[in-house]
Amino acid sequence: MDEMQMIAEMLDERPAEAAADTGRRRLRKEIAAPARRTPSWFGLRFKAGLGVVAAGTAAAVAITAVGSGAPAPPGSPSQVELADRAVLAAADKAAAQPIGKYWSSGWISGQSYIVRAETGDYAIVGAQTEFFRWSGAKSGMGEAFYGRELPARLHTARDKELWKKAGSPPEFRVWSNDHYYTYGRKATEWEVDDPDPAGGGNWLGGRTVEDFQRLPTDPEKLAAMFFVPRGSRKIMDPRKLRQAEERVGEHSGRLRTPPPMTAFHKLFLVENMLQDAPVPPAVRAGLMRALAAQPGVRSVGERTDPLGREGVALAADRETSRITGEWGAPEAERGEYDSRAELIFDRETGEMLAAQNVLTRPGGPYRDREPGFVIDYSVVRDSGWTDTRPKPAEKLPSWPL
Repeated sequence: MDEMQMIAEMLDERPAEAAADTGRRRLRKEIAAPARRTPSWFGLRFKAGLGVVAAGTAAAVAITAVGSGAPAPPGSPSQVELADRAVLAAADKAAAQPIGKYWSSGWISGQSYIVRAETGDYAIVGAQTEFFRWSGAKSGMGEAFYGRELPARLHTARDKELWKKAGSPPEFRVWSNDHYYTYGRKATEWEVDDPDPAGGGNWLGGRTVEDFQRLPTDPEKLAAMFFVPRGSRKIMDPRKLRQAEERVGEHSGRLRTPPPMTAFHKLFLVENMLQDAPVPPAVRAGLMRALAAQPGVRSVGERTDPLGREGVALAADRETSRITGEWGAPEAERGEYDSRAELIFDRETGEMLAAQNVLTRPGGPYRDREPGFVIDYSVVRDSGWTDTRPKPAEKLPSWPL
């Protein structure tokens, strides 16, 4: 992390979680590889469908999280204990995999919207984008980042019925952030974004395979390493702090020690580490255990991800989301609602399946939805090592509906 980013994370201004959410797609790529070039295809898509994310600190706290399945009802201590055991059992089963020549990962993100129709409002999943990235194990082996748009789809069978009642329109016009946007039902072809034949060998802003292999597996050590404010004065080199203060000049007086990480942001950090980086299985298991032990993080038992895969989940509450008319939102979109972030893990392998944001208190644009409604999500379609150069999937993903 450079000094200017450290300063950004210590400024008093902290972006709203809603603004952070709008930047999640751009953040995915920036986290996957060092920001040494400006995304082309990715940047264009981002502006078209999601609007522009707030600069500076937004990237430091942006979150992607969404969920499927109804939230677990309040349970007895024995039920909670069973949920905890399920998550820890999944951690124990983290499957080992030998290191190959190339690491690849593919993931899909999507956002739920409400279509306002005279015959009855119905929910769709739009802004569905599939990403694929491969990277050589060593620098110089190459890397590439791909993206394609996926068709918008109906949320549930009930929504499909209401869509048919509305005349089965081929496109969906919805309010998205600060403007209306129309999502279609056709996929685009894969586009590669500035492949680098000389790249490879680093993830999450510069970590190498060796860096991941050297990480501790002990949950307490991992928590001490990652679950602290990255810009904290306590962990900054004094010389770098002075240099950073000189570079920001008049703004240096606004520096402060950032607040502790919330449970929500800890979930986000683990999500990003496990989604697109070659984290060894033993380290992955340690991260799951470390996360499960954090205040505010709880086990919520069995969950089904948007692709229909079953697993067990850890969750953390999010701040209340409030939508006002400040940015032109129609009356039907205004109001407030609560939600929680969930990370779903395969109980057989311990691999992360998805991150979900699940409605817990209906309101605002989701006033007519039930608790458990999936607001947005990011699912890992596939990841792992191979000895041959990977290619993105040809077939479109298969959804339960």
